[in-house]
Amino acid sequence: MRKRFITILFAAVAIPLGAQNVSDLIISEILAVPGETSLVDDFGRKNGWIEIYNTSRGTVKFGGCFLTDDPKDLRKSPIPKSDLRTQIGPCQTVVIYASGRGADGPFYAGITLAPGKTVYLVSNDGRTIIDSLSIPSDLPAGKSVSKVPVDAKGFVFETHSPTEPSPGIPNTLGDEVSKADRMKEKDPYGWILTVVSISVVFCALAVLWFLFYFFFDRRARKKAEKDNNKIARNKQASQTPDAEIAAAIAMALDLEEGGDTYAAIALALHLHLSETVHDAETFRITIRREGVSQWSDKTQTFRRLPR
Repeated sequence: MRKRFITILFAAVAIPLGAQNVSDLIISEILAVPGETSLVDDFGRKNGWIEIYNTSRGTVKFGGCFLTDDPKDLRKSPIPKSDLRTQIGPCQTVVIYASGRGADGPFYAGITLAPGKTVYLVSNDGRTIIDSLSIPSDLPAGKSVSKVPVDAKGFVFETHSPTEPSPGIPNTLGDEVSKADRMKEKDPYGWILTVVSISVVFCALAVLWFLFYFFFDRRARKKAEKDNNKIARNKQASQTPDAEIAAAIAMALDLEEGGDTYAAIALALHLHLSETVHDAETFRITIRREGVSQWSDKTQTFRRLPR
């Protein structure tokens, strides 16, 4: 059941993603009356033509749409949807010859063009007009009317007429200047670019220094200071038992004399330094018995001297 639900969910998501978005298409250019250098179709004829442009960033299938010059007959010239070639790539164009004989192929329209007419691109529902372009009545032969984008992303277009025909090529303004050329005009010697480059490098170094000083260097210094304080505390703590041990030794030597006394002191010091002495009484060292039997108890062998 879960697998079936996931399959249905993916199908529901994929259907709208794969659907044709014909509303992204526009009529980008029209040549009504061909000139001497006009485009020749596959049959060797010179006809007027209609250029359709895909403004989107995805491929659009335009098969099933319609072209017409009569707003009362929106299905006048259908574009066959059975042909797999009736699709336009992102930001690409396709040219349809207005020969008046739509049966010649998928890229031939059943309408003819003349100055003063308006051409309509109709959606595949046969009712919705996607776009239209009017042909000026004074358009000379061999010239075209075209829509040119006025913004960098190609969302807004304005109509220019007459223009030099450019079938199959996305329209652009003839006086466009690249960013590199504009930069060259503003900064012929490269001073602006040099200053900007040095500033970027300097800022990057400043950021790196800031990060190193406030995050790495300060942490290292704090850690070193903490370690030094710990060493100092350990050293101070280790000096206190040494004083007590020295006092205990001095007192034992003062009160007792003989080999047994020195042995006891040595054993006491050994146990004290091995952390088996448990009390902290002043001038006294107590030996704690841990797992000591009568056979291994060294205190049983100590000889008491008479006072």
